Amino acid sequence: MADSICRALRDGALEGELAPALTLKDSINSPFGFHAFAHVLMQLSSNILAGKSQSRGLVLLAFSRSPAYYLELLKKSGVNVGSSEKWIQILDCYTDPLGWKERFTGGEKISNVHQEVSNLSHLCTNVRDMDNLFSSIITLGKAGFVGEGTVRFCVAVDSVTDMLRHSSTSAVAGLLSNLRSNDKVSSTFWLVHEDLHEEKVIAALEYMSSMVATVEPLTPSPYVRESSLNTPYLEHSSTKGRFHVRIKRRNGRVRVICENFKVEQSGIKFTSISSEDAVVNQGLVPKVQFNLQLSEKEQIDRARVVLPFEHQGNGKPIQIYDGRRSLTESKDDDKPLSTNEKSKDEEPGKGEIIYFRDSEDEMPDSDEDPDDDLDI
Repeated sequence: MADSICRALRDGALEGELAPALTLKDSINSPFGFHAFAHVLMQLSSNILAGKSQSRGLVLLAFSRSPAYYLELLKKSGVNVGSSEKWIQILDCYTDPLGWKERFTGGEKISNVHQEVSNLSHLCTNVRDMDNLFSSIITLGKAGFVGEGTVRFCVAVDSVTDMLRHSSTSAVAGLLSNLRSNDKVSSTFWLVHEDLHEEKVIAALEYMSSMVATVEPLTPSPYVRESSLNTPYLEHSSTKGRFHVRIKRRNGRVRVICENFKVEQSGIKFTSISSEDAVVNQGLVPKVQFNLQLSEKEQIDRARVVLPFEHQGNGKPIQIYDGRRSLTESKDDDKPLSTNEKSKDEEPGKGEIIYFRDSEDEMPDSDEDPDDDLDI
């Protein structure tokens, strides 16, 4: 569930452990990764403002959207923007990521138009330098948030894909790894577009993460004909999908959960998988011509069957059949092996397995000589 990963990021890291890290993945088939990223961002922001989070502030690396966009997003979510500079700092990697605008203006520093944006954003003009980027993040976290004791902060990256446009995989992985191991960072999460990278790049990001969330589309049933896939159906399913989450626990176990989501104007909404979907999945099981379940009478009859080598435990001396002499022969050699008359003590309907040898001269298999028919 989405609430589970939000709680994990809220609780932060234990002493001596790496900070929790979340990788959010999407693709062109379901391009709603940023909606999920914004949902996690707003949930974590609410916990920070309410004092329920281990982190006292948030450092956001804005690669795919401007700081003004996030300021407007906070306003729509009902967050008090007037006090936002006390708990959030935005490292602006969107306005001038390579420093070209600064060169064209003759070295003049580019400033944001809105005063509110200028109070909480800091321009980064060289996103290729991972060491400088890491230092800027730690500096904003230490200087921007004030609190008693050890002050921790959360780090969010809205697009690792944009980072990989300017730097190598090893450099970006090193930056994310250093953030997780820093004692000032309580948690971190980032968004990546899965279909724009090689599998080894995604595998490296997942390896560094304690949680991996994937946004997937709702695929139509294979039993639905192509002619029935009309435009209303596609429009209805295009805003819905599945949210798969894989959480690595501290004891080494992996928890996998899944839920549905729907993108609305107010944001993304998560819901548990309904019972209707379970019924549909159960209906997809192919029908067979025989019954796999036993009736009550069939279960009773099966329980009455006496199996060979089975201890009955009915109070009588236990006799193990060794394949040489039958149980009836051991009791009475003159008594025949089988009889049509049932004993009085025998329960009606009780089955028994009896072994008949072909002749009295037949030797057990274990004592037979496999070469007795050879002239040696």
